[in-house]
Amino acid sequence: MSSRPEVVFDPVDSGYHTFRIPSVLARGPVVLAFCEGRLHGSGDAGEIEVVLRRSLDGGATWLPLQVVSAVPGKTCGNPVPVIDPASGDIVLVTVQNGADAVELSLARGTDPVDGRRVFVQRSADDGASWSPAVEITSQVKPSDWGWYATGPCHGIALSSGRLVVPANHSFVPSSPVEDLVRLNGGHCIVSDDGGHSWSVGFVDRNDGSAINANETTVAELPDGRLYFNARNHQGSGPARVHAWSSDGGLTLDAPYAGIPSITAPGIQGSVLAVGDRLLLSTPVDPSVRRSLTVFVSDDSGRSWRPGPVVHAGMAGYSDLVPLPDGRVGIFYEAGETSSFSALRFASFDSAL
Repeated sequence: MSSRPEVVFDPVDSGYHTFRIPSVLARGPVVLAFCEGRLHGSGDAGEIEVVLRRSLDGGATWLPLQVVSAVPGKTCGNPVPVIDPASGDIVLVTVQNGADAVELSLARGTDPVDGRRVFVQRSADDGASWSPAVEITSQVKPSDWGWYATGPCHGIALSSGRLVVPANHSFVPSSPVEDLVRLNGGHCIVSDDGGHSWSVGFVDRNDGSAINANETTVAELPDGRLYFNARNHQGSGPARVHAWSSDGGLTLDAPYAGIPSITAPGIQGSVLAVGDRLLLSTPVDPSVRRSLTVFVSDDSGRSWRPGPVVHAGMAGYSDLVPLPDGRVGIFYEAGETSSFSALRFASFDSAL
């Protein structure tokens, strides 16, 4: 890497058991690094808070931890920040569910009281303070969906002003099924009024065994199309899949297809548009979360070539962000014996 990685979230003496699920946003020299602060364990369930550290100097130094979203007895997570270009506000979309809810029950839709719900907050001062969370579940989650996850990564504001948040879901089966994975699908949600109201954009469902779109990320291409890249969760095809949209995320031009040139262990990734190129961050070892690498596409995502290795050891989730000096920042999970021992921030030259 061009810059020495800085540890931004370290659980040692923090009051949290584990930090996971990085998401990052920048405006000028202000960088906002969000993640989940997991209070009592490293797993996806339990009491979890959305926390934030801000940098006012492009990621060189970091202010103390802030709690952005926390509800006793709840899991609060999957932060997806995006800047509303009209108001200048930072809009943050997150999800919540009961801390004791079992993911299998959430996916089956059998736990409506503690089921997955979707919320929005706003900040008018670059993340120093936040509005109370407003629930938008009824706008973005159909009644026959069980599991629901935003991102996890940043959202984008299109040149038209539309806000787009990538997401995924599961369909609630009408009759008992053994393989709930096959009920997963990718989608996005969109807002045309700066994040005050929302609706569901495209909905992708693949019932075959090859593709099962899951954690999703998005970028706007120079020609105005959107490029969606997702984790292929336990599908028999390539570990990453992608699709394009020509109408601002309302529909896909064609269903998700596999990316044979990219190996990965089955994990979240992040895409970022930099000029006329796309960048993608993901670990590349097919069997373990290791060797976090940045890939480059010069043809709007149709093909990819490997770029720099961010972290050669154990590494997990990541998010990419453009910095004001023309560099690219990456906020990521990494460690020596665990892929999420701590969350780190580094940067590299965008001219890959």
